[in-house]
Amino acid sequence: MSYIATFYSHFGAIRFKKLCQQKGIPVKVMPVPRALSSSCGTCAEYGGSDPCPGGEYPAEVEQVVEVTGEGYRPVYRAEGS
Repeated sequence: MSYIATFYSHFGAIRFKKLCQQKGIPVKVMPVPRALSSSCGTCAEYGGSDPCPGGEYPAEVEQVVEVTGEGYRPVYRAEGS
């Protein structure tokens, strides 16, 4: 499965990328797709069977969606977002 996480800041995206890399999860940082909105304009696309690679989403994560053939399915949204 493929997921996209959006962030409140570019720094948060970079930290999330490092977290995924430490856990051996394939990840790439890229601009947020037009269909999604984000505070900072940067997202991380990552793979795996678990949408929450660290067991808990870091505070910098704004939302996580699963990439599907029809678009995006919401998986997580931070409170207040």
